[in-house]
Amino acid sequence: MIIPTTTAMAGRSSRFSPRRLPPRLLFSLLFVVVVVLPLCAYGIFNNGQKISYFFRPVWDTPPHPFTRLPHYYAENVSTRQLCSLHGWSLREHPRRVFDAVIFSNELDLLEIRYRELYPYVTKFVILESNTTFTGISKPLYFARDRAARFGFAEDKIAYSAFSGRIASRDHYQDPFVLEADQRRALNAMLKREGISNGDLLIMSDTDEIPSSHTMRLLQWCDGIPPVMHLELRNYMYSFEFPVDYSSWRASVHVYDSGTQYRHSRQTDVILSDAGWHCSFCFRKLQDFVIKMTGYSHADRVRRTDFLNLERIQKIICNGDDLFDMLPEEYTFKELIKKMGSIPRSVSAVHLPSYLLQNAEKFRFLLPGGCLRMPQ
Repeated sequence: MIIPTTTAMAGRSSRFSPRRLPPRLLFSLLFVVVVVLPLCAYGIFNNGQKISYFFRPVWDTPPHPFTRLPHYYAENVSTRQLCSLHGWSLREHPRRVFDAVIFSNELDLLEIRYRELYPYVTKFVILESNTTFTGISKPLYFARDRAARFGFAEDKIAYSAFSGRIASRDHYQDPFVLEADQRRALNAMLKREGISNGDLLIMSDTDEIPSSHTMRLLQWCDGIPPVMHLELRNYMYSFEFPVDYSSWRASVHVYDSGTQYRHSRQTDVILSDAGWHCSFCFRKLQDFVIKMTGYSHADRVRRTDFLNLERIQKIICNGDDLFDMLPEEYTFKELIKKMGSIPRSVSAVHLPSYLLQNAEKFRFLLPGGCLRMPQ
């Protein structure tokens, strides 16, 4: 019988003992666990929305494309000829037109809108709440400035104040619920103001402005679609920063008993180049804060510094995104093309006439006017 020697046993024992990691490798693993992984988690947490938007072409599909109606217009061309070019016929009498908006605090754009549409609109129906969609108390801006700024249209204005609900720590106010409540209230207002079958109804936000020649065309032509969206030139901060032609939510309806005021897709038909959408086109920096915290997408304010006035001013003049978001696109080609700052334009052609007639008053909306008043 052979008895293993002590040396042999020691060798066998060392063969099965756990190996120690080299100090350099151990330090690298600790660095990954303690530093790299937390930084990655922090980055994903703070940029999750950006990451999601970047990969949108992977997880989302584009909506069904619109059927685009060509839009013919030039000065000194008769309405009869314009109707004919569209395949429509001239009416004996113009339709009545109702313009209905839910108003927040876009006083300058509302004035430009009413001046642009005044000759063609029968009734301006406006609903204003004493709270934002997110339940923050706010003044009734239109009621306050009604006489001074909108007296020219007083004979056509139908106004109503809406009593909103204040959000609190114990009660979250869903902005989309309050928005839906106000749209229902606007439906009731329209009926009280005497809208009837065959009238035209403009459904759009205050900053979505149909051009006057668009409304004259639809008012005077027979054969138009009963519901159509309006393709609007899309601008950000002012008419110095044209984005694209992607604005489609504004719509015009030949009213009937089933018409309901909405701000969503309602048909596949869209009329090309029918006006302007100037988003976040405010005179004062504080108005940007009011909208950022008060509209239905206020959840995009992910950090408190988003509301810093100096930051907002810098972003306006650079043409950057207020919410540090990527473009909402369905293809990587379009997403990459639109990444970065919006290119400036020095063109002020084909803009609302009242804007140019009062260029000094509205300098902040024109090329070179990016600086804003604080409050």
